[in-house]
Amino acid sequence: MKNGIVAIVFTVALAGFAASARAECTFPRAPASIPDGNTASEQEMVAAMNAFKAYNEEVTAFGTCLDDEIDSKSPGSAQLMQMKTMKTKKLNAAIAELETKARQFNEQVRAFKARS
Repeated sequence: MKNGIVAIVFTVALAGFAASARAECTFPRAPASIPDGNTASEQEMVAAMNAFKAYNEEVTAFGTCLDDEIDSKSPGSAQLMQMKTMKTKKLNAAIAELETKARQFNEQVRAFKARS
């Protein structure tokens, strides 16, 4: 009987941990480097373009995750307004970084295309 109670408590704790781990939204990371359009090969530019497409998808998924996190709270929750404010700040930061990095990459794409 005691082992059964311990197993139930462990299972409930594990389920709670899994739910909280799933609710965590990981801030997307920009690609580590942007190739120099003046010297990069076409293969390097294509790889960077694919990395930026994936990064854009990660930013979109981050926004969806934040929305899901807020939707999981009850409407009367005292934390709801604070979470909405934090969601806006986090998502705006992710989008601002994406726009900055995309602008830098596009400059290198123009430099790469100018070589042709």
